[in-house]
Amino acid sequence: MNIGLIAHDSKKKLMQNFCIAYRGILNKNQLFATGTTGQLIENVTNLSIHKFLAGRLGGDLQICAMIENNQLDLVIFLREAINPQAHEPSSKKVCELCDMYNIPLATNLATAELLIKSLERGDMEWREIYQ
Repeated sequence: MNIGLIAHDSKKKLMQNFCIAYRGILNKNQLFATGTTGQLIENVTNLSIHKFLAGRLGGDLQICAMIENNQLDLVIFLREAINPQAHEPSSKKVCELCDMYNIPLATNLATAELLIKSLERGDMEWREIYQ
C-alpha cells in the first residue's frame, strides 16, 4: 500500500512518535511525505520514505497529484485545525481530493491509529480492487 504522510509544524513531533510506534506496519508499505516531515520521520525511524518538496514549496500539491492519479491508498495528515501557519500546506485541497477519490484520510492521531491498525488487519485490501 502507498501511504502519504503530511504534518503541520505543530504536529511534526506527534507524527514522528506515531511513526516510531507503528514502524513495523509502516515498513511493509511504500511511504510518501512532504519534504520536512519525511526527513524528520526518517531521522527517528530509519524508514525509507519518498520525500517530495517541503509543503510550503509545493510538496502538498505533489501529494495531491498522487491522490488525483489514484496512487495513494491512505493519507495521514496531522494538521493544526484551528491556527495553521500561512506557510503550511493547505489541508482543504488534500481533504477534498481524498473525499473525491475515496482515499481514507486521517487528520488526527485517533483516526490515524484506527487506519494503521485496519491496514495491519488487512481491512484495506479493498483498495487493491478499487485501483
